[in-house]
Amino acid sequence: MSEATSPKEQPVQDAPKPTTKAPERAKSSSGNGLALIALLLGATGIAIGGWGVWQLRMLQTNEQQQVAQLEQTQAQAAALSQQAKSLDSRLQSLPPPDELDERRRLVLQLQGDQQLLNKRLETVLGASRQEWRLAEAEHLLRLASLRLSALQDINSATALVRTADEIVRDQDDPAAYAVREQLAKSLEALLTTPNPDRTGLFLQLGALRDQGMQLNALNPSFKDDGGVLGQLAEENYGEGWWAGVLQTAGQYVRLDFNADQNIRPLLAGQSLTQVRLALSLALEQAQWAALHGQTAVYKQALTQAADVLDGNFNKDNPSSRALRARVGELIDQSIEVKAPDLTNSINAMQAYIEQKQSARERLKDAPVADKPATEEAAQ
Repeated sequence: MSEATSPKEQPVQDAPKPTTKAPERAKSSSGNGLALIALLLGATGIAIGGWGVWQLRMLQTNEQQQVAQLEQTQAQAAALSQQAKSLDSRLQSLPPPDELDERRRLVLQLQGDQQLLNKRLETVLGASRQEWRLAEAEHLLRLASLRLSALQDINSATALVRTADEIVRDQDDPAAYAVREQLAKSLEALLTTPNPDRTGLFLQLGALRDQGMQLNALNPSFKDDGGVLGQLAEENYGEGWWAGVLQTAGQYVRLDFNADQNIRPLLAGQSLTQVRLALSLALEQAQWAALHGQTAVYKQALTQAADVLDGNFNKDNPSSRALRARVGELIDQSIEVKAPDLTNSINAMQAYIEQKQSARERLKDAPVADKPATEEAAQ
């Protein structure tokens, strides 16, 4: 029976069943698409939700900023209101326009008075400085006259007069012509006056004093030539025994044929000290006379010093002989100066100062005419 089965039935039993597998594949693909769509919708929803949250936060932040700006604006408005109130109070406290004009006029008048006062103060101060300088010039002239009369110091007096002339020249005043003329005459008289070097002479006398304090008396000495006995032995006995005896005796025995001349005693000890002191005092007196221009005292002192040297020291002493020669040279030195008189210059300076003071007094008493002009310029 199995063989009798028709061939048509056997293929039907062995063939696959496609109709059952196709619906399963379609179901799986449609399920994946739905899941993908669901995911996309979920992501989109999340994104939309996040964007909404961000927008909400931004709105909140902007709202807070606007609130802060509003508070700041309100504070500024309050400050402006306070300033406006203070300005209003200040404006209310200000005087009216008429009073302001009056005050302005008074201020301008005060400025004009202050300028006038400054000008007067400058004039007074300038005049005071000029007075001080002129008083200084007069003092310099008096000092120059004093140095001429007391010390006969030509160099110092010339410098003082020249300084006084420079002070008067700095005044730049035509009225000072007379005083400058007298100052020029005095200055030329000083420049043409012989001016001995009394300082150098003082120093030279001081050096001579030092030399005089070192002077020593010359001890007597004899030449060992045998004297008369030596000559007799040489002429009569030649070189014998007797000639030697006479030569030896000639060293102890002297025959002086000029015994009538005075023999100076030998200075020693206290006597030499007194002679040195007398010589030093005489030279010191000569120094004082040289500085003060006392010719009589100067010559008397040097003459006394020369007498001390001549009376107490031998002419054979080279130190005393040189000192005596130097004293003889200095005794004829000219030390006296005929100083010019500065009285005319001092009187001219006094007259000029009095003239300046009287002119200044007249200027103070004169009416001041520039005050109204100053007020008009200010108005």
